Formats: sequence, structure tokens, C-alpha cells
Amino acid sequence: MKPLVLICSQDAEFYLFLSHILEVDGFSAELIDVEDAVPQAAEREPQAVVLDCLPAGAIGPTICARLKSEVEAGAVRVVALIAPGAEHQHVELIKTGIDESFMRPFAPAKLLAYLRRELAVARLGLNGRNGRESLNCGPLEIRLASHRVNCNGEQLHLGPIEYNLLCYLIENPGKVCFRDELVHAAWPHNIHVGPRTVDVHISRLRKTLAPHNFIRTIRSAGYALEEQED
Repeated sequence: MKPLVLICSQDAEFYLFLSHILEVDGFSAELIDVEDAVPQAAEREPQAVVLDCLPAGAIGPTICARLKSEVEAGAVRVVALIAPGAEHQHVELIKTGIDESFMRPFAPAKLLAYLRRELAVARLGLNGRNGRESLNCGPLEIRLASHRVNCNGEQLHLGPIEYNLLCYLIENPGKVCFRDELVHAAWPHNIHVGPRTVDVHISRLRKTLAPHNFIRTIRSAGYALEEQED
């Protein structure tokens, strides 16, 4: 399933332009109304919401604040596209926790690069992992369409690198995953990552998964996921 991006815009032509660019790059894009932005984000579980911030009014900061406070923390990236004349909204957007912002006119490649990097779609593949809807390991479940991770019914919040690492480990239960394998699975190709960086992210992942000890260290080699009974 393609990663879902909701576009909150009152400019129909701009929405058609942006949705076409996103869909060509492998995303699914849908238009949402200003009034319905927050409930739609909560219901549809998108990977990102793009706010088209126009000069009239200040709906961008208001919606961003509500998305960050009313939608599950860390579940969605919020990106602002700031139109000429709306520059004054930039500071307020930062205060409300916007994840990224671009000034219009902007290079679409920059937005696409941000989404691919933050949503980790470059390493996950745009059609899901072999068509599967979820990955499971004992009480741990990853819902691939929404990038949500649950353990014993409780949602866990992972960064994109930790999410990629966990997916790769679950797909290879019991197998010794060498650090260079994990780098290839979790990071973009154009970023140099050393062994220590892998260790740091595995440590963060372990803290999030605690008290469950899913990940075993293989000395001088890498890591392995302990197989769990269902």
C-alpha cells in the first residue's frame, strides 16, 4: 500500500499539481477540508499532512497545533508550504511543532526528498513489504500501511530509522543481522553510517521496546531478534 499524504488546501489547482507529483513518486495523495483536517488525520492514519498556508488568516498554525495535540504523538509528520505573503506564519508554525516547512514557490524534489527520508519509504518499498499488511513478533505488531507499532495493545513511537531496523529484524527472526546489513536496510544509500551509529539506534529501539528484550547482541557481529511465541 502506498504511503498516504493528506493535503489541506483551499487552492484546487495547487492540490492537483501537488497530488500529481506525489502520486508519480509513489505516494497516495488526498485533499482534505480545513474544517475536517484533524478528524480526517485521526481517522485515515496518514503518514504526513501537508498544510498549504495562504496569506489570508492563520489556519496553518492552528491546524498544526491541533494535529500535534489531538492526533497520537509522532504518528504523523506535518509539513507547511508557506505562500508569499504568509511568511509571518513561519514563527507560529515552529512554536506549534511543525516538522518541516517550505516557502512557495518551492522545488518539489525537496518535498519528495523530505518525505522519502522521514517516512522511510526509500528502504521500505512503495508497495509494502511483499504485499503484507503487518509484521508480527509475539506481542509486537507493525501495521505497515500506517507505520504504527503496537506491543500488547500499546502504541510505541519510533523514529524512521528505528522503525526500519525493527521491520528488518522482524523479517529475519533469529538470523544474525550484521551492522552493514542494518545500514543498508535502514538508511538512505547516500548517507555514510558507521557501526557506532547503528549501535546508538539499536539502543534507542531497545529502550522503546522495554521491558521486552526482543533484540540480542551478537558480539563483534551485529544483532538478532529473539523469536517469540505467539
